[in-house]
Amino acid sequence: MPTSTASNASAADRHRPVRRARIAVSLVFAVHGSVTGTFVTRIPWLQHHLQLSPAQLGLALLCPAVGASLAMPLASRVVHRYGGRLAVRGLLTLWCLSLALPALASNLGVLILALLVYGATAGMADVAMNAQGVDVEQRLGRSIMSGLHGMWSVGVLAASGFGVLAAQQQFDPRIQLPLTALVLALLAQTVCGGLLELCPAEAREAAPPRFALPPRSALALGLVGFCGVFAEGASLDWSGVYLRDITGASAGTAAASSTVFAATMTIARLTGDLVIRRFGPVATVRAGGGVATLGCALVVLARTPYLAIPGFALIGIGIATVVPVAFAAAGHSGSNPSQAIAGVATITYISGLVAPAAIGAIAQATSLSVSFAVAGVLAAFLVPTAVALRRKSSPTPAADFAPLLTRDFPR
Repeated sequence: MPTSTASNASAADRHRPVRRARIAVSLVFAVHGSVTGTFVTRIPWLQHHLQLSPAQLGLALLCPAVGASLAMPLASRVVHRYGGRLAVRGLLTLWCLSLALPALASNLGVLILALLVYGATAGMADVAMNAQGVDVEQRLGRSIMSGLHGMWSVGVLAASGFGVLAAQQQFDPRIQLPLTALVLALLAQTVCGGLLELCPAEAREAAPPRFALPPRSALALGLVGFCGVFAEGASLDWSGVYLRDITGASAGTAAASSTVFAATMTIARLTGDLVIRRFGPVATVRAGGGVATLGCALVVLARTPYLAIPGFALIGIGIATVVPVAFAAAGHSGSNPSQAIAGVATITYISGLVAPAAIGAIAQATSLSVSFAVAGVLAAFLVPTAVALRRKSSPTPAADFAPLLTRDFPR
């Protein structure tokens, strides 16, 4: 008995760094989301400060996604060269510091350049931290990616609350954004201290290309992510317009629709790992696709806010786990997780880039109801395409970590 007790204590000591890494990577996701949450609250100030027309602002706001899509293929080489922990620390710090750039822009051209850099650092940090999350998931032997993306959403919501308060107090963004950037950069340095180096070591023996295009194995997973992100982008950007123009909702009610969508998606992500562990990634995404399709149907049929808002809530619940599961599957699908994740992330970011414009173009040619019918078709497409997740996103624990599977870990 004493020998068994000593052995269990030794195993717990050996695996304590993994539990610390679980907490650290959760905080990394929250810090990353905090940058986004801070930035979006000051977009109206940027438009007013630079005297931008709606078209000019729309062009500028495309740039973060463009920068991310162009830079993500570089991320796997950065992770390989500097190691997972140092790559996350460096890229996350650069992403935080880039928050100061838009507030310092003096005209549209400078703002475009600033937002390209902002998006490039965001995308590369996104790839590195998701690779770290997949690695911790493998070591723990259980799904954690949905919860990590839920922490990202928590960071967005918390930071946007502070941003709204700063805007109400008329705090100058030329001071607020650089100050927040510095605080978040220092916080990034702190939370990254608990991260682990990526394993297995042999996965990094062969250097990936400097500019790694999505591998073939990532295309099917990217299609899954594309369908989910299209519905997400459509709902976030167009839900308020839909409620105002189609259902005749007041300005306050229309604005609340995007908040309801974001909140339900956050809650679903934070609880999504429990569902994934119980039913598996394929069944979870298929069920989510069905729920999101039902939500889109309610939106299309809605002529009052009381039907449309629950529809957007169902869309948020349905697609919540899609991207986390697709990233997890990519990380488990080959010998170079960061390259596969970069491929899936690039495709999903392109979906996020295309969705708002596509919804607008379809609405211009037909109506917003038809636009969300298209989003519903793509959500329904998750049901057959979810098979791409089979045997890829379920973490397989290493033998050394098997004793930990019966234990609960901090979320």
